[in-house]
Amino acid sequence: MNIETKLDRHLHAFRQDLADKRLEGRIEAERFVEGTPARVERFFADVKSAPRDDAGMDTQFLYGETVNVFENRDGWAWIQSARDNYVGYVASDAIGAPGAAPTHTVRAPRTFLYPGPDMKLARSGYRSIGSLLNVTGFEETRGMRFATLESGDAIFAGHIGPVGDDTEDYVDVAEQLLHTPYLWGGTSGFGLDCSGLIYLSFRLAGQTILRDTYMQAETVGTVIGGGADQPTLRRGDLVFWKGHVAIMRDADTALHANANTMMVSSEPIETAIGRIEPMYGLPTVYRRP
Repeated sequence: MNIETKLDRHLHAFRQDLADKRLEGRIEAERFVEGTPARVERFFADVKSAPRDDAGMDTQFLYGETVNVFENRDGWAWIQSARDNYVGYVASDAIGAPGAAPTHTVRAPRTFLYPGPDMKLARSGYRSIGSLLNVTGFEETRGMRFATLESGDAIFAGHIGPVGDDTEDYVDVAEQLLHTPYLWGGTSGFGLDCSGLIYLSFRLAGQTILRDTYMQAETVGTVIGGGADQPTLRRGDLVFWKGHVAIMRDADTALHANANTMMVSSEPIETAIGRIEPMYGLPTVYRRP
């Protein structure tokens, strides 16, 4: 049996030699194991297609995310996101034992950590929008309020919000990320690809969607058009091409992470369609979440 034709390798943990125990009976593998819970402990973890430094990056998991570990050897862990089921390889030192449940989420596109509650101290780290934190207290220095983290670091309290206190409009999140550099596989405030922008924006609005463009094009919202059948668009609609996606700011303007500007940029949708068509054709589908 060719297991590659049965399941998506990005969403199911399976190889010929090893597979998620939950797939037993559905596929063939030499060994089935239960995943061991862990937590991402880097600012973000690059998720690779193979356990090698030079392997392509498929996505990123942000600090504080829960994952399940199926194998950890030779400096690489084979893991699956507990949030959206994405599977891949990360450096072993990017993950650690699960900690206390997170209390807060980073809301600013990017922010810094300090060794104490003072912005004049040397930076001790950084966090992306969407990172999960465990806040143990708050302190004030010169009128600035800081949150103290379980690590002992401090973060500006104005850049975080309680878990579950989600943004109502996912387009608002996408607009905050204007001019963020384009990064293939990126899902952080430091670099994004087209579907990463959509994924992260929905996540900050309290909605978990699938990660990649082809997945989103089949699952997010309802179809309202495609190809030459271009509907009347409105804020929040998604426009999909083969391998690309944009989000509408209003009826006429699209926001997308793209390789034309190599950043998240805003442009008239008709301009984007005209520029992309010679290379990739017309949009394949329009969806309304």
